[in-house]
Amino acid sequence: MRKFIIKRILLSIVILFFVAFVIYVLMRSLPASFVESMAMQLSQGAGAKSFDEWMAQLNASYGLDQGIVPGFFTWLGGALQGNFGDSWKYAVPVTQKFQEVIWVSFIMGGIAFILELIIAIPLGVIAATKQYSRTDYVITAGALVGISLPTFFFATLLKLFFSVQLGWFDLAGLVGRDFKNLDAWGQFWDMANHLVLPIVTLVIVSVGSLMRYTRTNMLEVLNSDYIRTARAKGLSERKVIYHHAFRNTLIPLVTIVGGSLPGLFSGALITETLFSIPGIGYVSYEAMRIGDIPFSMFYMTFLAILTLAGNLISDILYAVVDPRVRIA
Repeated sequence: MRKFIIKRILLSIVILFFVAFVIYVLMRSLPASFVESMAMQLSQGAGAKSFDEWMAQLNASYGLDQGIVPGFFTWLGGALQGNFGDSWKYAVPVTQKFQEVIWVSFIMGGIAFILELIIAIPLGVIAATKQYSRTDYVITAGALVGISLPTFFFATLLKLFFSVQLGWFDLAGLVGRDFKNLDAWGQFWDMANHLVLPIVTLVIVSVGSLMRYTRTNMLEVLNSDYIRTARAKGLSERKVIYHHAFRNTLIPLVTIVGGSLPGLFSGALITETLFSIPGIGYVSYEAMRIGDIPFSMFYMTFLAILTLAGNLISDILYAVVDPRVRIA
């Protein structure tokens, strides 16, 4: 196992190098450019330099006067030293801005993901064990509704009912008007209150697909020969389902859990925008929209690292949930 992990880590480093290069090429090819916008703004002043002169000066100051390959290795050299530059849009170091917003998205995404697992997996198992029953139809219909609901539509319904009509929650934002006047405990509950509707939105629109996935895999396992053999031996239905069948259903679910790691840090762009939550998803979108190369490069590379780590975690968990899977 140790050799396998070391081999995979080395392979991941090679993959990450090429992924970072592709991301850099794409960032340099964006139609939007902060440098062009800034040069246009500076050239319009009285007695200012021309647009081309400002472009040359700004490109030199940001290292964009180099070719793509030399520019990439310049960025890579700084990244290996922990220097990702300053964000062009937010005028602060990239890592500082990232630390300011990442935990909001992580807390919101983490709570939504845990609730999704708690709700979807048991309901998927129940639907599979009671196939074609009324319970199965109700759970399946609920899953299909969740899958079909657009995020913006469901979020708007929640805001209309719980914020406008009932007045239980604020329409948008992460904190209320009196946030600074509250004590520490009051500030905690104020922020928690503002995260309720975004978390509910993320859970409802995501739980359906995992529920259907669990049901499908559980049905496949329940129709296997070894399950019929276990029943023929006189084992109780509870032991057959939760000891033999569910353990094998976990194998494909591990892939989803490992692959969900980047999603916990990537932020929910649509949800964060609709509820005006200053998370990493919305902040990154705004950075990429104006061509903020330093912040976009850091964010996309960070997601690539998480994706590779998630795949490695999935492979390791295979051996945990299934004794048949062992790496010699």
